[in-house]
Amino acid sequence: MAPTVHAFAFSAVLWLSLLDLSNASALIAKRALPTGWTYAGCYVDGVSGRILGNQQPDSTTLTTESCVAKCISLGYSVAGTEYGQQCFCDNYLVNGGTKAASDTECNVNCAGNNAQKCGGGNRMSIYSKGALTVRAAPGPQKTGLPGSWQYQGCITEGNGKRVWKYQIINQNTNSATSCLTQCQKFGYQAAGLEYGSECWCGDAVEIAAAGSTPAAETDCGVPCSGDGQYLCGGGNRLSWYLWKGPPLYVWNYPTGVNAGRYELLIGGVCIPLLTTSGVNGKYTFVEKFGTGEPNSTGAYELDVSQIGNPSLAWRTMHVKTDVFCSASVTLPDKAGRQINIGGWSGDSTFGVRLYWPDGSPGVPGVNDWQENVKELSLQKGRWYPSAMIMTNGSILVVGGETGSNGPPQPSLEILPRPGGAGVVTCDWLQRTDPLNLYPFLAVLPSGGIFVGYYNEARILDPVTFNTIKTLPNLPGAVNNPGAGRSYPLEGTAMLLPQYAPFTTPLGILICGGSTTGAGIALDNCVSGQPEAANNAWTLERMPSQRVISCMTALPDGTYMILNGATQGVAGFGLATGPNLNAVLYDPSKPVNQRMSVMANTTIARLYHSEAILMQDGRVLVSGSDPQDGKNPEEYRVEVFVPPYLLQGRPRPSFTVANKDWGYGASISITVNLPGGGGARVSMLGAESSTHGNTMGQRTLFPAVSCAGATCTITTPPNKNVCPPGWYQLFLLDGPTPSVSTWVRIGGDPAALGNWPPGPNFKKPGV
Repeated sequence: MAPTVHAFAFSAVLWLSLLDLSNASALIAKRALPTGWTYAGCYVDGVSGRILGNQQPDSTTLTTESCVAKCISLGYSVAGTEYGQQCFCDNYLVNGGTKAASDTECNVNCAGNNAQKCGGGNRMSIYSKGALTVRAAPGPQKTGLPGSWQYQGCITEGNGKRVWKYQIINQNTNSATSCLTQCQKFGYQAAGLEYGSECWCGDAVEIAAAGSTPAAETDCGVPCSGDGQYLCGGGNRLSWYLWKGPPLYVWNYPTGVNAGRYELLIGGVCIPLLTTSGVNGKYTFVEKFGTGEPNSTGAYELDVSQIGNPSLAWRTMHVKTDVFCSASVTLPDKAGRQINIGGWSGDSTFGVRLYWPDGSPGVPGVNDWQENVKELSLQKGRWYPSAMIMTNGSILVVGGETGSNGPPQPSLEILPRPGGAGVVTCDWLQRTDPLNLYPFLAVLPSGGIFVGYYNEARILDPVTFNTIKTLPNLPGAVNNPGAGRSYPLEGTAMLLPQYAPFTTPLGILICGGSTTGAGIALDNCVSGQPEAANNAWTLERMPSQRVISCMTALPDGTYMILNGATQGVAGFGLATGPNLNAVLYDPSKPVNQRMSVMANTTIARLYHSEAILMQDGRVLVSGSDPQDGKNPEEYRVEVFVPPYLLQGRPRPSFTVANKDWGYGASISITVNLPGGGGARVSMLGAESSTHGNTMGQRTLFPAVSCAGATCTITTPPNKNVCPPGWYQLFLLDGPTPSVSTWVRIGGDPAALGNWPPGPNFKKPGV
């Protein structure tokens, strides 16, 4: 029987199919692929962009083998040939690459081997090592995001300005995951990606403020530089994301008396650059002498009991050399003398000045600063040094420069000078000059010495001054790990409270600072426990940016952050945007919920401003010498009144007979607790405030037990927990503090009361 038409049609289709398979076999013939590599097929290119991302230079000798070898040498696992001369490499197909209808569509001979086919027009011959991965056409990343981030859409850049100020450029590593993780780490709840390689961090409220508007999704069409399967914005277009989880921070906004308030205390007589609380109940001010106001004597003392009569409130004192940018601490001798160290230039950089506080509130003193550089001086001249009382009662002096804008003085020395001892050179100060001035110093409960400088920190041996432990670098800005915390990038630091039985590692809190280069003030605090086995810095975002600010401890264990600028660095005319707001930091609250935005002042407190705790629990706020042509040199003295003095509660009071304490002793005090809030006592070290560095600050809460009107304090156990010196003792009734009484603990182990020798210095004895 003759074959039917249908039979002939079936035979023709079968013959054509066999012919196509024969041609396909010819197309892949004569390819010597490396072990593990296979031909994956002919794929369509260019529908949604290139399907392989790394094009190599065109080659007139291209073969399948040469393209695969090139991709292997570059570390890729997928190779593709196209148009006979083009080679592409990647680790996967991107942009949703799909197979062509037939392998015969890859029909262009390889330029280097006519027996091989190397793709075709918009067709790639694909080879892979192992299974081939095909990624979909890119879009914004919407799944697999870190934390609780969610994609919000494509938006325009601002109207004449950027939406967000913090830019991170990642030329080869940018992705939504990396960008959002970094923004989240620094407390920013909005983020955007732009131009493929840019990450921006900020807050959602800044979008409307910048005049940004929604844009078409197709406007955000640039692949992420670190993950080509996703899109990261476009030209002046941001793919933006919003944090949708629990807030990364909670700032409190108390109102009324709960916000505290600023009050003008008195018109000043100088522009102080350093203030110190005296054991005589008064406050010493020192200012530039010789480089300051022409009628200045360089030193004054304020008696706040005489505020109504300025001529009695201020006592004129005198220095002999320029104390411009010096250091001060209160000595542990029985007179509580104040020592001032270093200065501006010449003899003043070697200067060691002593003042024996005398008189009492309402009773004028007669003592003055004593100084004789020929009899008593530093071994090295120092401008911008720091000072600290060591556990043996000696005075540690660290860092500085040799004089006004001079070479570094990368060393430390001891006063009184130990027999035959010189100075100790510190390579870490040399390496970080000039970003390490006024370093932050503290005795640690282990006996080591904490030093925080620039963006680094370490613990020193108290005898050899060798480094015991190098701590992780302090986090800086979200886009600049090189931001710093000490002068001239000037933040401010405090020791966190220590509580009986004093077994928890001591905490350090450092707030604000600035970046190198552009001088972008930081908007965060970092805290850590240097002695902890795995110390890591905890970062908390502040309500505003701050540089050249001040911080002081309050008797209830909280801290006031005041003064400063919102942009720039320390120095004359180098900071702008006065920060008029006070912030209360409460370490008893959860991390990232510790800051409260308090009352504002109307007085700009910029470079050379200070803040110290007063005996009545207020904060003495002074100074400002910006020399910027905008803000005045500031003579006025203010106080910040914390909420605990405004809430109508009666103040507790106490008397103590024994004011010279040993360690681990029992001390009786007679108390009056009218508020019934429960008794606590706190000890706050005598402090000197300058350039964000509060030398001598320390807060301790010793154990206390009460029976009726008598309370017994168990003093701190040793000199490492509580270095020898003078402390303000407060009684707290609930949140309300008493007026403090000065007490001394640990005696005078270095016999500073008999120092220095010579007739030009008055000595109280031991």
